[in-house]
Amino acid sequence: MARRFVQIEDFPVRITLPVLWGHMDAFQHVNNVIYFRYFETARIEYFDRTPLMKIMKEKGVGPILASTSCRYIRPLRYPDIIEVGCRMLWVSDSEAEQEYGVYSTKQKAIAAVGTGLIVAYDYGKQQRTNFPEEFFEAVKAIEPSVEIRRR
Repeated sequence: MARRFVQIEDFPVRITLPVLWGHMDAFQHVNNVIYFRYFETARIEYFDRTPLMKIMKEKGVGPILASTSCRYIRPLRYPDIIEVGCRMLWVSDSEAEQEYGVYSTKQKAIAAVGTGLIVAYDYGKQQRTNFPEEFFEAVKAIEPSVEIRRR
């Protein structure tokens, strides 16, 4: 069975960003570090659509990035407009894995894909904790078929 490549339409949360001249490096394409900024922007947009960022301000419990990865598929260059997508692959009591996709409107193709492992973190106690119940409800509203791994 052939593996289906990700499409930008697979992501329920998408943002549109310009590729800026300052994103370019000496090799005349977007620097690899910038992709992680794109992922971060999409990740925060996803969390803004849940009560997690509000809870973080009120109770000091929120997300912290534990690890991230990127697979570069095609180079991005200025000028271009990109769509950056974010979706949740799974959520457990204290962890969640997201997937990101960067779509070039100029090339009409996915330029990069990545993942991020997010941990629920109590910033006051400086330790791992569980995601609040409202977070699970919001994720299910965004993505009804997301895998929830509860104990």
